[in-house]
Amino acid sequence: MIRAIVVSFVISTFLIACNNESDSKEKESEVIAPPIISYQVVQTYPHDTSSYTQGLEWHNNELFESTGQYGFSKLLKVNLKDGKILQSHSLSKEYFGEGMTILNNKIYQLTWQNKKGFVYDLKTFKLIQEFEWPYEGWGLTNNGNDLFISTGSSVIYRVDPTSFKILEAISVSNQYGPLSNINELEWVNGFIYANIYQTDKIVKINPANGKVVGEMYFTDILQKLSIPFDAYKADVLNGIAFNPSSGKFFITGKYWPALIEIELLENK
Repeated sequence: MIRAIVVSFVISTFLIACNNESDSKEKESEVIAPPIISYQVVQTYPHDTSSYTQGLEWHNNELFESTGQYGFSKLLKVNLKDGKILQSHSLSKEYFGEGMTILNNKIYQLTWQNKKGFVYDLKTFKLIQEFEWPYEGWGLTNNGNDLFISTGSSVIYRVDPTSFKILEAISVSNQYGPLSNINELEWVNGFIYANIYQTDKIVKINPANGKVVGEMYFTDILQKLSIPFDAYKADVLNGIAFNPSSGKFFITGKYWPALIEIELLENK
């Protein structure tokens, strides 16, 4: 009788241990989605509908933009209030302009499939330097020291702004695994905000581990704001700029008629 009780106790203990181990494994494999970050629209401004927006940056209270398409790619300084072009530099017809960023009074601009980038003087837009880039160029931002470049994959590269050597490859992932189609980038307070190409989503990425820590959705935002647009021409959401003075963002899209100022409510 005592032997039977002991055997029963051992079996029960074994089953409990197995169940606990199974529960632990299930918890480890649970899919945890990053939080959705809400926002409110602050104001809207005109945007040139001929601009196929690839990069957007707010620097010293001035708006800069990089546009794409062969034969139409440009580097621009834009008047925020009316969307008019204040300064412009056109790329040669063989180049398809992509992302841009400003660092140390220089503008860095990528091209798409030419494996080449350009460096300009901030004030004059005069070309200072060309540099080689081994992948497609998509998005570009900086943290005050290094460049961060996306290539349409799930990897963001940290790059030396002088030698253009790759210093680090950051693999970006969400709850489902690697997140590809990472496009236009913006560095804000230690995080990278990125457009996901062909979606209405912007993600917030922790560059220390590549994890997506927040998502913003802008589904049908032009319609919701009752902004007239050409449905056959207006393309996808693309373009993120941050105003450190106000703590607010500007977003737009390719051929969009509006630049939209938003405030994120994640800390409200």
